[in-house]
Amino acid sequence: MLWRFCIPLFASVIFQQLYNIADSLVAGKFLGEIALAAVGNSYEITLIFIAVGFGCNIGCSVVSAQLFGGKRFSELKTAVYTAFIACAFICVALVVFGVFCGDFMLGLINTPSDIFSDSSVYLAIYSLGIPFVFYYNIATGIFSALGDSKTPFVFLAASSTANVVADIIFVKAFGLGVEGLAWATFICQGISCVLSVIFLLKRLKGIETEGKARAFSWRLLGKISAVAVPSMIQQSFISVGNIVIQGVINGFGSGVVAGYAAAIKLNNLVTTSLTTLGNGVSSFTAQNLGAGKPNRIRLGYTYGLLLAGIVSLPIVCLYVFFREPLINVFLNEPTLAAMDAAKAFLLIVAPFYLIIAVKIITDGVLRGAGMMLRFMCGTLLDLFLRVALAIVFSKTDLGSTGIWLAWPFGWTLSTGLSLLFYFTAKAFRKNHL
Repeated sequence: MLWRFCIPLFASVIFQQLYNIADSLVAGKFLGEIALAAVGNSYEITLIFIAVGFGCNIGCSVVSAQLFGGKRFSELKTAVYTAFIACAFICVALVVFGVFCGDFMLGLINTPSDIFSDSSVYLAIYSLGIPFVFYYNIATGIFSALGDSKTPFVFLAASSTANVVADIIFVKAFGLGVEGLAWATFICQGISCVLSVIFLLKRLKGIETEGKARAFSWRLLGKISAVAVPSMIQQSFISVGNIVIQGVINGFGSGVVAGYAAAIKLNNLVTTSLTTLGNGVSSFTAQNLGAGKPNRIRLGYTYGLLLAGIVSLPIVCLYVFFREPLINVFLNEPTLAAMDAAKAFLLIVAPFYLIIAVKIITDGVLRGAGMMLRFMCGTLLDLFLRVALAIVFSKTDLGSTGIWLAWPFGWTLSTGLSLLFYFTAKAFRKNHL
């Protein structure tokens, strides 16, 4: 059943977010508002790397799910090996870019001078751990394609919990500051990555095939890329858009940056959880298409919407009515500017989680069915509106509050477009199922 598959995915997202939430929490509580602003500022740039890793996850997951559903196990193994080899080259390029171009990127987004040094250190160390992020994402995607969302969750839960402890030790016992936060994340992400990959290879070894699977296939790389590249582009555009928005926010000073850093962590916990559910729906759709059972797709879509609503509604209430205590988890004696910015963001954005939930689940079905052009159009509309409106509204008397208003506008209009694509797609009409 879809909910049994997705619940471990939800839990995995919570622990995945715990990595950066822990960094922000320890920074805000033990190092101060400036350190929190620095971590949050750097995080927007790291999202570019995460976006590419997410694209690899989706490409591997969808193709592997189709092969697994069709019982083409030899090709499944080859697809996994091919993805591992190809991603090695991508990782090298991104590590070099992150280490040597990090300060340039921080300058582009108008990073305030009082947080620039800490932002630079955090970003450089995080960049060294990009391979861990990538290979964990690939392993997770393939486990999902095999119908196993529990195994990677166990490794992630252990390492992310350890990361909280490591953050505190590196900061309080060793006195390493923001640098300690970055190294703690690097070590713990590495542990979860290595364990996930080892267990994935053991799982694949246990799948019997006729003959030995090839180590690389250009044809399968093409199939993976056909799904992965649009997802990478789409997610990268979103990350670039977020960086542009971060640049606008940086113009209001480190207090607003710190408030946004706290609020966006809470926001990302929700949107990433929903995105993971969307990934589960994508795998579910791809598996049933590969197995020749398209009639189950509409049912999976319905259950996906139901699960998304169950996740979103309590969080909307929590973020609207208890936003100040939640913000105080990240900020120790926050300035008025930081608290006002964080409270305004959550009050404006949180009520629209139900709308973005519908979009993410709908996009999951479109992506799993290979309708990448439709998927990208809906997402890029959201991005364009949010970036354009954030820039325009920030120049009005609304100030930084105007930036937060861009989220509801972008989410609402792009959700309408995604629904239009779903209900007009021939493959999803009742008389074709």
